[in-house]
Amino acid sequence: MYKKLTLFFTLIVNFAFAQAGDDWKLKSDNDGVKIFTRSVADSKIKAIKVECVLNATPTQLVAVLLDVKNSEDWLYHTSSNYIVKQVSPAELYYYSKVEVPWPVSDRDFIAHIKVTQDVTTKVITVYAPCVADMVPVKPGIVRVADSNGKWVLTPEANGKVKVLYTLHADPGGSIPAWLSNMFVTQGPAESFKKLKLQLQKPAYKNVKLPFIVD
Repeated sequence: MYKKLTLFFTLIVNFAFAQAGDDWKLKSDNDGVKIFTRSVADSKIKAIKVECVLNATPTQLVAVLLDVKNSEDWLYHTSSNYIVKQVSPAELYYYSKVEVPWPVSDRDFIAHIKVTQDVTTKVITVYAPCVADMVPVKPGIVRVADSNGKWVLTPEANGKVKVLYTLHADPGGSIPAWLSNMFVTQGPAESFKKLKLQLQKPAYKNVKLPFIVD
């Protein structure tokens, strides 16, 4: 139960992001994925940072992040994902429900995903703050409204991409902060493991996006 709760707390993709600081503490370093945490002013919930290099092009990774329909394949314990509004090929709003074990109430959120790329450095930034009111609140489900996150993707040689992911999210409701902080590294570790597998699927092998230059 604790593991499932943590996977939600740390992975709201949808994901919304904390600003980087100098006091990050390394909590996990497995299979090339480093996970850090740090305290955030006026919050009982710690921020996380994930650093790794993935065997994929930036385009492939962005394609996975924008593939809302199949995001439950790698974002642990999410369901009912659907696009609320497609602003452009590089910007959308999507809804996601996260199922957590009884007696804790399920959570849901609406994420605003926007992809930009620096024309000079080719570095890609994927913003995904949560918004509270695009979809009516559902009975028995706690709406997550306070969440900030970001992916920074830097192209590397040989078809690889360096990833910097940061997140600070308040799951709301009566979840004790000590519980989410105690297991804060388990969620991202599990999802990045599945993300590596997701990137190898045929659907993303030759994908092209008009707004991304690898």
